[in-house]
Amino acid sequence: MVRPTKKEQIANLAEVIKDTAWKQIAETGAAALSLRAIARELKITAPAIYNYFLRRDDLVTALIVDAFQSLGQSQKQAIQDLSTNNLHLQMQALAEAYRNWAIRYPQRYHLIFGTPIPGYEAPAEITVPAAASSIEPLTETLQACWAAKKLRIEDFAALTPMLGSMLENWSDYTGGLEIEVLYSALVIWSRLHGLVLLEISHQFPSFITDPEEVFRRELANLLQQYLK
Repeated sequence: MVRPTKKEQIANLAEVIKDTAWKQIAETGAAALSLRAIARELKITAPAIYNYFLRRDDLVTALIVDAFQSLGQSQKQAIQDLSTNNLHLQMQALAEAYRNWAIRYPQRYHLIFGTPIPGYEAPAEITVPAAASSIEPLTETLQACWAAKKLRIEDFAALTPMLGSMLENWSDYTGGLEIEVLYSALVIWSRLHGLVLLEISHQFPSFITDPEEVFRRELANLLQQYLK
């Protein structure tokens, strides 16, 4: 085997480190992620990794950002060729793409939405914008529903002052999205997230041999509940 040149190693090492980290997470879990173990796997010195990721937590943060960006890209691609006039179809496509991404990348899904890693505290200034970008296709589609008067806000319970305040803060962060749009995005996501997490964690009752059937019915219920 031809040994890569130093220039090639430097050019590719950050991505190789992350790829190896995902492999390690799949085998032993995110909590066991180790820079030294990655160095041993790649047959390089630990300082070579420290040039890119000084601490394990820096690597975890990079993996989280990559995962959110991958999710967000899959969401954008799901609706990029759909007519903006068919909001029901866009919502359905977003939901199906979300589940498909989670099934394809379960380690990534668990890292960003699963059990927190002991001792790791995500730097909000880095991870929050990444997380926000991943949900933008959903919030933007729901904002279009609001503008077209197709969001069933008349069926919503009244907002409490505390919830209204929290949603207003979120709205300010997004640049002014309607608070009922953000509330709808949060609840729709949480309901689908629950089903997806059960599926990729293999936690459905044994009688449910095809979780996709449950997902599709709940998606139909959500579209009927939230959209006109």
